[in-house]
Amino acid sequence: MTRAQATGTGFVAVLLWSLLALFTVGSAPTPPLLLNALCFGIGGCVGLIWAWITDSASQLRAVPLRVYVFGALGLFAYHLLYFSALRLAPAAEAGLIAYLWPLLIVVFSGLLPSERLRAGHVIGAVLGFAGAALIITGGGIGLSPAYLSGYLLALLAAFTWAGYSVLSRLVGTAPTASVAVFCLATAALSLPLHFIFEETVLPASLLGWASIAGLGLGPVGFAFYVWDIGCKRGDIQLLGTSSYAAPLLSTLVLIIAGTAVPSMTLLWAALLITGGALIAARASFAEK
Repeated sequence: MTRAQATGTGFVAVLLWSLLALFTVGSAPTPPLLLNALCFGIGGCVGLIWAWITDSASQLRAVPLRVYVFGALGLFAYHLLYFSALRLAPAAEAGLIAYLWPLLIVVFSGLLPSERLRAGHVIGAVLGFAGAALIITGGGIGLSPAYLSGYLLALLAAFTWAGYSVLSRLVGTAPTASVAVFCLATAALSLPLHFIFEETVLPASLLGWASIAGLGLGPVGFAFYVWDIGCKRGDIQLLGTSSYAAPLLSTLVLIIAGTAVPSMTLLWAALLITGGALIAARASFAEK
């Protein structure tokens, strides 16, 4: 697989993550730890199928324990923080803060031994963030102190996922199938903590269960496997910047679902995100 193909494979995760907010809202009122357990249980099963198809299950025994601990804690921490943030603060503002992670990936990746942070990456990331901000806030920002805890959790989520994505390059020898173990370990860790700290509240409708299944199969399942390939073998700076397409695509999904309408804000956001991605791509290709 070439570097460009790996980058394209990683972008599939961005497409799947465009459904994350819609499915998370649909899964309410399931509490965060229980949602973690259910979604990652499904995601782990997706990984076992992945391992069977790619004939890579036998490679899992050679993976060091520290890699499994790193992966499981990364997935567990990010999604617990993300789900909790969207339960404690308005989704628009919390989502804006959480979407700092693509910008942080671009910046943090410049610290890797094999990468170089160029001005085009920074400019592209900033433009992309401006487009994401337009989509998530609708053109305005209003952060209330009443939701400070949710905002802080969203900020921690952004740093957690950016750090996990960049540091995964340093454990690149681990097969992608190992993500299945990360998912199953996350589910196993979340379930007992749920019984200790949360009240069990399951969806009361078919839509709620469908949302949980959708999360486990897509944004909290298959997405991790293709993202792992992109981060380890692709252009991580371009991949991080192109991740700004997620809020754009998420908005388009909401429009199709009938919960949002087209607007000039969406148009300007699309121009900013696309322009930012092109600038970042040019910066990446300039050093090839």
